[in-house]
Parts: sequence; C-alpha cells; structure tokens
Amino acid sequence: MHRFNEPAPMREELREWRIARLRIAFVPTMGNLHAGHISLIERARELADRVVASVFVNPTQFGPSEDYAAYPRTLERDAEFLKAAGTDVLFTPTIESIYPFGETEAWVDVPSLSGILCGAARPGHFRGVATVVARLFNHVAPDVAVFGEKDYQQLLLIRRMSADLGFPIEIVGAPTARDADGLALSSRNQYLSAAERLQASAIYRALQRVAAGVSAGEAIEALTAAALAELVGQGFRPDYLEVRSAESLQPPAPEETELVALAAAWLGRARLIDNLRFTRS
Repeated sequence: MHRFNEPAPMREELREWRIARLRIAFVPTMGNLHAGHISLIERARELADRVVASVFVNPTQFGPSEDYAAYPRTLERDAEFLKAAGTDVLFTPTIESIYPFGETEAWVDVPSLSGILCGAARPGHFRGVATVVARLFNHVAPDVAVFGEKDYQQLLLIRRMSADLGFPIEIVGAPTARDADGLALSSRNQYLSAAERLQASAIYRALQRVAAGVSAGEAIEALTAAALAELVGQGFRPDYLEVRSAESLQPPAPEETELVALAAAWLGRARLIDNLRFTRS
C-alpha cells in the first residue's frame, strides 16, 4: 500500500493506473476505523481493480461546539487496517492541500438536503461534507466511490451533488454494518459508557417498530411520536425520529411506497444516528 499526503504524487500514480485502463474505487473516511469502514473497502474491491482510501478529519463539517479537536485520530492503526483489507493507496492530505486558500474560501452546498434532519440539528455540517467530498473527488477522480448507508442523508446528498456538478463517478451505498444487537457501527460509539452501550441499540429497535407499523397501515405521526417518547423514557435526547421518502427525504406523499425511517439521538456524550429503509404496501 502506497501512502501520500500531497495530491500531486498520488495523481501521478493514479494516472498510470488509468493508462493501464484499471478501474479505480475510492472510500473517503475520517479515520478511527472500525469493521464498518473495512466493509466499505471490501465492497470497493468488488467494484474496481484498485482501491484508494483517504483519512482526513474535515474541520468544515464540525460545528463550533462539536468534537473536532477531540475526534479520535488513530492514523497508524488505521493504515494497518486498510493495508490488511487490500487498499492500494492511502491518501492522508493536509488541511492546506484540501483548503489551499483557507477553509472559508469556496463552498459546495445542496440546500434541498443540507438543511433538514441532521442538517437542521447541525447547521453547516452538510455544506462541509459536500465541500470536502467534492475536493477529494477532484484529487482522486475515481470511477466509483463507496459510502455507508448508515449516513443515509449524506449518501443522498453526495449522489445529488455528483449528478448536479457532473462528476463522472458512480456513487455506491454499502449496507450498514451492525453489532449483534443491531447497533450501527460508528466511530463515536466509543463515547458510550458500558451502561449506555447496553441501551444504545434501542434506536434500531424503535426504527424497526415504526417501519413495521407503517407497513401495516398505521399512522406515521402516531408511530413516530410513540417511538420518540419511548426513547426519551430510556434516557435518550432525540434530535428527530421521522419517516421520509427514500428518494428525496421529504415527507412522503400518500402514494409513495419506498420509505426510510431515520433517527438521531444523544445518549450521554454520543450522538447516534441510524435508518431503516422499507416498502409500504
């Protein structure tokens, strides 16, 4: 596995791959990797001849009171994981190489998706995500990029951004990796205490109950209100729990069948997010 922290030498290696007509997959991460990230690398290997992964803790997607400074940075451990998973190139750019004129000089935004759900709870977050992913796409220029479906809103936002800006990149969503009790794997799960960890999978169970109820014809508003009340009663501090259109993340029209239940809630120091796609008959 080759490692680069500046774009120019990495692009030279990737240019040789393109001359050889090799298909390139890209998996961007913020590091502190776990089995969910490795599943993205494995999916990328199925889709391409070469795999590039990045580790970059992006400052522009953190709010002023969020955990940018404290976010775990475990680069050497991450590099070993990525190498063992078959990654061909690890890109670890500096802030200056991603934002050469500063972090506020130029932005990418997708307003229809960036201000709702997690975007409403974290103003500016998705503008930072769209901006850094666009810049990484320009440096790597992959044929395909793989993102986890756990961050469903992010996945839709990147698909729309890529289509709107004309990136010739296939955006692939990989299934959410879960622990045995259903908790979605996340780097921030390590913020949970032992007692909180036992509670945390209640979010996924709540989404399952809501999806089953909606599929059975029950009212969305009553189901989500009951699920929110139950989470509060178990010590969670929910930002939202909603059912939306799986395609647009807007409130679903009565005739829409492809839906997604999404939730975000704090438990102690950890903000947990999850979602469950389902079909309403």
